[in-house]
Amino acid sequence: MTAIAGANIVDGSGGAPYKGVVLIRGSRIEAAGSTVQVPGDARVIQADGLTLMPGLFDLHTHLPYSAVAGVSGDWAKTLAAYLICGVTTVDDFGTYPETFAPMRRLLDSGQVIGPHINLAARFTTPGGHGAEAGRGDFFQQQVLTPREARAAILRMLPYKPDVIKVFTDGWRYGTAPDMTSMDEATLAALVDEAHQHGLKVLSHTVTLERAKIAARAGVDVLAHGVGDLPVDAQLIDLMKAKGTSYVSTLAVYEPRDRAILSDMLAAVLEPVARAGIHPPLSAAPAIRMIRGDFVPSPRGRRFKVLLENVAALHNAGINIGTGTDAGVTGTYHGWATLRELELTVHAGLTPLEAITAATGNSARAIGLSDRGTIAAGNLADLVLAEGEPLSKIEDIEKIRRVFLAGRELDLGALKQLIALPGVSPLASVKAPEKIDDFESANGRSSVDTRWVNETDSGQDFSQMMFGRILREDHGHALSMMGKMSEKEHPFVEVTVPLRPGGIEPVDIGGYKGLRFDVRGEGEYHLIAATRSVRNFEYPSAGFKADGKWRTVRVPLPALNDVLTLSFQAARAAGTQVWIELDNVGFYR
Repeated sequence: MTAIAGANIVDGSGGAPYKGVVLIRGSRIEAAGSTVQVPGDARVIQADGLTLMPGLFDLHTHLPYSAVAGVSGDWAKTLAAYLICGVTTVDDFGTYPETFAPMRRLLDSGQVIGPHINLAARFTTPGGHGAEAGRGDFFQQQVLTPREARAAILRMLPYKPDVIKVFTDGWRYGTAPDMTSMDEATLAALVDEAHQHGLKVLSHTVTLERAKIAARAGVDVLAHGVGDLPVDAQLIDLMKAKGTSYVSTLAVYEPRDRAILSDMLAAVLEPVARAGIHPPLSAAPAIRMIRGDFVPSPRGRRFKVLLENVAALHNAGINIGTGTDAGVTGTYHGWATLRELELTVHAGLTPLEAITAATGNSARAIGLSDRGTIAAGNLADLVLAEGEPLSKIEDIEKIRRVFLAGRELDLGALKQLIALPGVSPLASVKAPEKIDDFESANGRSSVDTRWVNETDSGQDFSQMMFGRILREDHGHALSMMGKMSEKEHPFVEVTVPLRPGGIEPVDIGGYKGLRFDVRGEGEYHLIAATRSVRNFEYPSAGFKADGKWRTVRVPLPALNDVLTLSFQAARAAGTQVWIELDNVGFYR
């Protein structure tokens, strides 16, 4: 048993802080209170002068993203950043369902250390936000009708998503043409089907009109925040009637120079990211910059509305949670959560209310009853901070000790992991010779991975279709057809992860290259995405194809960290392209 004694305890319930003792047995809190006594056999952590809080939540993150433009993410380092900042539970909106099982496996096995992760299946509309990143139709389910919405939820259930993320609002903040939005009937059907299966629904909602639609449809959390207009009584009444929570990602919208290098931010930025940050700015000048009169820009005006709406909804009794959109450029993992608390106080909440939003309120928003508050029976996710965060919220960055399910974390080791100049270590598995012969009818490769489609990004991305077809007298093959978008450098490609989700690295060093049968028209590229290459300039090799089936051998370097293989076709804007593939495998 471990006893934390003498701390100023903020229990996450919103109640007044108190001095007392918290007893930890195994992964759970055994007792907590001002009258709890320290057992004689307990290991005692004397925490006089420190503030003890529940582990923080971030209900809106994108774990695979690096928050640094042009650099791919290292999710093991990303997870370490959250723990260093005292964030012990996150909702991730940046993955697709094939990644769920391998991510959970690596965390459960201890190969990767991270917070509790709620993995989201993503839903949008054709032409809606989330679909413009070029990551294919399996990255998010595109639904237009109630029938499609219910069917799509059912398709996701075998992957065991923890929550549902739905893009309901196509407003692009006046900086780009609006995208499509989900109608109320479709959203209501999606929410109803998700709720029938015990899944909470968090919506990307950024306008007042769409917030009312989402609340009427019964979403559990309005995420991002209403930024076009002040909230009104009608929205407040709808949210109260439906029990809808509100999570405004102020950290991603803050109109400031992103070059704020505090001590905590320096600790959680890996070298490739820190190189773009310019000290010696601190957080205080940024707060002063947005106080009072706002920068006369659309972003500044929108941020003012966001701040006022957080205060208005809080004052009306709406449950306010905490999220950041971390992973978006300049919104740094872990640190952004702490910044969010600072900005929440700037919006008008007290430091105690901001901490409650990031703990007990966030747990309640997504229906977690076993964490978020310091109470007997709950998971012992705990944070000790120096300073006076209850009177000076900036002291929330002075995290000194973190406990995850009762186990104290080695924050020094986590900081060393982040400081490694290369990628975080992760064991590779040997590549099998056979990748796919397309004889399986279930859409999965011979290495039990799902082929996915990718294109150039933007609202006007290239269009493509791909799937399994008959190959005359030779069984089946994969066919890809595409129409290039009207932009510079359009492309379409099909990608096969070498392990489910493309998370775990694969060693192809025992082979000379990739062999496959191909039929097409013109030049194509084979691209090997690896963990060690962080700027997306992956090893690639060109090959040609014509109207007759041919066997092609493409040499590849002896790589030990390959994630995926992609067959890419790039053509002139507005033109069409096709390719057929079969018997894909490595050769010695």
